[in-house]
Amino acid sequence: MKHITKYIIKNSLKRIFLYRACLVRLKLMGVEKVFSYTLANETGVTSDQVRKDFSEFNIKGNKRGGYNIKDLLEKMENIFHRNKDHNIVLIGMGNLGLALSKYNKFVQRNMNIVATFDIDPFKQKMRSDIPVYSMSRLKEIIDRFRVKVAILAVPEISAQEVSDELIRLGIKGLVNFAPVLLKVPPDVVINNVNLCDELESVIYYVHRQMQADGLKNIELLYKDMKY
Repeated sequence: MKHITKYIIKNSLKRIFLYRACLVRLKLMGVEKVFSYTLANETGVTSDQVRKDFSEFNIKGNKRGGYNIKDLLEKMENIFHRNKDHNIVLIGMGNLGLALSKYNKFVQRNMNIVATFDIDPFKQKMRSDIPVYSMSRLKEIIDRFRVKVAILAVPEISAQEVSDELIRLGIKGLVNFAPVLLKVPPDVVINNVNLCDELESVIYYVHRQMQADGLKNIELLYKDMKY
């Protein structure tokens, strides 16, 4: 049975991403050990939260001596299964799909886009490091490269149909850039990335901060007038 899903990445996992970025930067600076309070200050959480997140993912360290940065990064690599390659297909070669296909950070993290797909015959003839196939070859490529994860960069109107086909062919995880909530079986993981939502959330907080600053300025002006 299919249901509407908006898979939510756990906040603790999101924080692991932040910790990792901080650790990589510290390592490049030549730092070998780090304390939870340092990571807390760098990422805007508490030391207790850092230790709690580490415990959830079975990351252990020495509270008094700190954490060895190299060991921490290795343990985080294991969380994201960086010890093996992950083959991925990308569906939709519009402007967004084209940009994603050229993003070199994927390869650096062992995520290989082995093929892209589009219904436009002209795009199938494009010269590219990654081949662009017709949708009729989906099964062949998914089977050949044992693909379990796909990126959807297709128009909203076709997203459900394409996701249904991908799941039927064995895909278990989707990163969906189409602005629509897809109906999928409960064993399929979807992470919806709506770029407009992300931008609007930033706009919201910017305006909220501006309003707060405006109120503070009014309060200060009122105090000056009193005196």
